[in-house]
Amino acid sequence: MTGVQSETQQLEWQGWRGVAELYHAYFTGLILTMVTRRGTSDAAEFVFRVFRRQQQERFLPGLEKLGLTRLPPAVAAAQYHYLSNWIGGVAVEYMYETDRKAWIRYPPPRWIWKGTAICGVPGEVSRAMLRGWHANNGVSLGNARLGFVCTKQSVDGQDGLEGYYCEYDHEIDADRRLVFARHLSAPLSDHASAPVLPVSSWPKPRLEKAHRNYAMEYVRTAAPVLVQLLGPDEAGHLLRLTGKLIGMQYFDEVARCLRCDRGNAEAFASFLHALLEAQGDSAELRKSGNRFEVRQEIWQLMADVADYHPACANVLKGLCEGLAAACDRRIDLTMTASPATGLAPFVWTLD
Repeated sequence: MTGVQSETQQLEWQGWRGVAELYHAYFTGLILTMVTRRGTSDAAEFVFRVFRRQQQERFLPGLEKLGLTRLPPAVAAAQYHYLSNWIGGVAVEYMYETDRKAWIRYPPPRWIWKGTAICGVPGEVSRAMLRGWHANNGVSLGNARLGFVCTKQSVDGQDGLEGYYCEYDHEIDADRRLVFARHLSAPLSDHASAPVLPVSSWPKPRLEKAHRNYAMEYVRTAAPVLVQLLGPDEAGHLLRLTGKLIGMQYFDEVARCLRCDRGNAEAFASFLHALLEAQGDSAELRKSGNRFEVRQEIWQLMADVADYHPACANVLKGLCEGLAAACDRRIDLTMTASPATGLAPFVWTLD
């Protein structure tokens, strides 16, 4: 029985990995959509808002969850980035120098700009990420002396994104919370001395779910931010377009993780049901003649977003339309949402 349970669990985790890859690709794709269709300035503003919102929502609670609250500010900030990104499957290094200076480094290949995507990311967009998150950790900690010094950016052709948290001897102005020192280079990392999570409080099932949620959280933040930035019509169009493009590109990869295949409407209905379940949403599959219906009771990703707008549903609508087109271009897929809220339950109809 234990072996059967273990195999079942492994299959579940494999499905979670497929969901993580899909949402990872969607977030990267959405930034590239902004760069190519709205320009560098709008893309940078979008990235800044996404990462500042995540920083404000996640940083302090994350320090508690990771057991870092009693560390010196510079060390706590650097270890937070190391551990939280490690959970998400991001290659990252941590180097302690002193209690007031601690390095982090994201070596190639960069997670967020996977594959050839890195060639489409302007330096201004990468800097916006640092301004949004890294430059604000001192503010969140109530420490006006803590700043971040960036020494390299991979999108500028350097061998990674790196820098260090520095607690200065004096308070720093807002424009000094992020500075650049391109003449410096991070010390080599020592993996043996890197921080680790306690196995007792971070067992394998929790780590696997956190890995899935890491990528999904970026999309959870990005969709309402884009609506607020561009308005629901333009944002809804770009959210849906990005979803269709990513869905068409990633069907086979996600289908392998869910143990599904290409096929007709029936095959895609099974795939869609499995995908929704793997991303944490309860769903029911029904068949009536040649028509299939998948009722999605909840969209967990957006269920508690205070500024949710119905245009955000175009994330999921676009993804599923793209996935269906890759499965079989003859599939006719429609989705209806609750008329009162624009939220789930969603009803997906396939012919």
